Amino acid sequence: QVQLVESGGGLVQAGGSLRLSCAASGRTFSTYAMAWFRQAPGKEREFVAAISRFGGSTTYAGSVKGRFTISRDNAKNTLYLQMNSLKPEDTAVYLCAAGPNYGGSHYSLYNYWGQGTQVTVSS
Repeated sequence: QVQLVESGGGLVQAGGSLRLSCAASGRTFSTYAMAWFRQAPGKEREFVAAISRFGGSTTYAGSVKGRFTISRDNAKNTLYLQMNSLKPEDTAVYLCAAGPNYGGSHYSLYNYWGQGTQVTVSS
């Protein structure tokens, strides 16, 4: 099992940047493929990005491609999401997730979730 804790959210102006972190609990972090999702009030949970166990493969939602970068540091048991050129429509709670297989875009494919961190982009 793994415990996940997100951090790094906040309020930022449109066009700005934020870097989110997701800290995992144990030495078996590299066992899991990881992903970021986001959820705005009254909306479905939306896939943002995914990364394979050793970071060799990544995939992104079309809405964030070219602006966001997912990465991981297995030695630090940490997942990251670098967000650039932020837009008001990026406003949401961002959640990290862990699962057995890489690349899934549906939330049901992931077993473990953090509590989320709020990102608010002002116009």
